[in-house]
Amino acid sequence: MEIYQKLFEVLFPVFFVVGIGYYLGKKNPKIDTTFITDFAANVGTPAMIIYALNSTGTTFELFKNYFWYYLIAIIFFGIIGVIFLFFLNTKDIIRELPPFIMPNTGNMGLPICLFAYGSQGLGVAAAISALIILSHFTLGVFLAARKFNINVILKSPAFYTIIVSVSLLYYDIKTPIFIENTTFLLMYATIFLILMSLGIALTRFRVFSFKKALICSIGRVILGPLIGFLIIRYFDLSGFAAGVLLIQCSMPSAVLNYLVASIYSPKKITDSVASTIVVSTVMSFVTVPIVVFFALKYFN
Repeated sequence: MEIYQKLFEVLFPVFFVVGIGYYLGKKNPKIDTTFITDFAANVGTPAMIIYALNSTGTTFELFKNYFWYYLIAIIFFGIIGVIFLFFLNTKDIIRELPPFIMPNTGNMGLPICLFAYGSQGLGVAAAISALIILSHFTLGVFLAARKFNINVILKSPAFYTIIVSVSLLYYDIKTPIFIENTTFLLMYATIFLILMSLGIALTRFRVFSFKKALICSIGRVILGPLIGFLIIRYFDLSGFAAGVLLIQCSMPSAVLNYLVASIYSPKKITDSVASTIVVSTVMSFVTVPIVVFFALKYFN
């Protein structure tokens, strides 16, 4: 009974806030989320990275290990994506790969890992999320545009924040209390805003090809955690960090995939990416609780 209570405590706040966003989006379809996007990209995400990596007791060794473990997972996500898209007779496999490769480890993954494992879990989740953030502005742009754009990286505050935070972690330099307190407040504000914006986004995206989106979503939210579990078994991982890895592998496709596609890909590709995001997110409301249950039960 205790495990079910813990599961409810972990997931209820996340789904409740997403529900608030969905309600607001339905009530006012013209609600402007530009502020949330700008705040999260330029202030909130950097603050989350600083706090999660430098104020939660995360060691550089732990960061390095799980950064590489999740990089291995991304490679397998990509292989699954190529296989799925090939059998779906997709004409532009490269541009439709991002929803497979880059899950929602930020909007959904960070708060779920925080509520499941506390500040230590948040630190490992942030290491994984940092990799995905880098991937969005490097690999994601490259796949969506079919060309590499260094300017996107150089203009990203998150990129510089990751460099600074990892440097502080490497040299074991403790952040001042005032920075810790400030980033703590900004982190929780950002988590609330991005979860709410996820709910709003779900009211705006449309499913253009349900069958294709469903098949792609199976590759994301069902095979994703299976890959995470295989990595855990192969490297003999245990404890809360292994649980975080499993949870982060189970996340649906990130909303940021749509934003990148809308800038760099044709409309047909953008519609397909949006469809996968919607269906995988809806499916995750069923699959994620199951994964979190096993994570809390066996990796604690």
